[in-house]
Amino acid sequence: MLYHAFEFQQRMFEPVRDAARMAGALFGPALFASQGRLGREIMASWEMIGRTGVIHTRPDYGITSVMVGNREAAVSEVPVHVTPFGTLLNFRKDVDVTQPKVLLVAPLSGHFATLLRSTARTMLQDHDVFITDWHSARDIPWTAGRFGFDEYVEHIIDFLHVMGPGSHVVAVCQPCVQALVAAAVMAQAGDPDQPSSLTLMAGPVDVRVNPTKVNDLATSHPFEWFERNLISTVPLPCAGAGRRVYPGVLQLIAFLSMNKERHIKAHLDLHGHLTRGETEKAEAIKTFYDEYFAVLDLTAEFYLETIDKVFQRALLPKGELTYKGRPVDPSAIRRTALLTVEGERDDICSLGQTVAAHDLASKLKPFRKRHHMQAGVGHYGVFSGRKWDGQVYPIVRNMILASE
Repeated sequence: MLYHAFEFQQRMFEPVRDAARMAGALFGPALFASQGRLGREIMASWEMIGRTGVIHTRPDYGITSVMVGNREAAVSEVPVHVTPFGTLLNFRKDVDVTQPKVLLVAPLSGHFATLLRSTARTMLQDHDVFITDWHSARDIPWTAGRFGFDEYVEHIIDFLHVMGPGSHVVAVCQPCVQALVAAAVMAQAGDPDQPSSLTLMAGPVDVRVNPTKVNDLATSHPFEWFERNLISTVPLPCAGAGRRVYPGVLQLIAFLSMNKERHIKAHLDLHGHLTRGETEKAEAIKTFYDEYFAVLDLTAEFYLETIDKVFQRALLPKGELTYKGRPVDPSAIRRTALLTVEGERDDICSLGQTVAAHDLASKLKPFRKRHHMQAGVGHYGVFSGRKWDGQVYPIVRNMILASE
């Protein structure tokens, strides 16, 4: 009923949003130009009303070109391998140059992979970038079957098989665990396509270290509570009607509530920028929230298994995790170089949770390991923004080059 109630509310309020957008389009410019501050306030309020609500479709990546050396190269999106649950998407450049192949593993946590747009854009300068472009469970027919923790790992392995030997993996946030598991499983099997390097950025490898509010939420209720209260069924007329999901809007609400004062301030600032005609400042805030309010539904089995295996029982660092019934042994990783990156002010994945991967890959030679703690950044600053571009990315790039 939760999903149905939210959909009903969205559809009931849509005429109000449409009216606000129409009024802004028809009368906004005239009000802004001739009616003084009151007119600008009205125009700004219309735009704010029109921006309420969430969307369920993936935004565009918007990466049309990138500088490669001293020339600008056009970029096109090429689906290389497609399953019901995700697409291996290649940002293909029109340059005849060989660059290291990198699989950018995006989180499956309520937002689309476009959340890593700036990460991909920066890496495209020096790499042949592929990304795990996950599909929303809302749009996946229930006949496509299940997609849980093991299926996520299996997708990473399959994508690496498609990319071929010598590929590198960069995992951001939640999938650091699955990426490490994939590397371990491939190493245990002697897979020739096991990655040359593995970069884990701000991920919950061991949530027992310096628990955050996110970790506390996952352990403050028994497993059954999550299944009973947070899982819904996709309604008609969605393609995924009948599929059990964790609605992306619930994850959005959880993230908003963690920093509600910051988000309230951002929207008050947006209203002020719109009123004063500060277009550039307003666009920066709008761009962020256009992405933030694009929500992706997770399959119930993936969400619940992640809560259970990663956040409640911490099976991987305890040495108790299995993949398709077989024990996962990260100490089997010997050929894949390992880089971990953490943010000093990360309140989602705290210091120590990602670097724990080094202890698990216990038989990896010391010269194949490196850790970087980025000062002055929170969770998103690890993989986007000025310090990502200028300080974190060069370290990631050098690790990949050293592992070629």
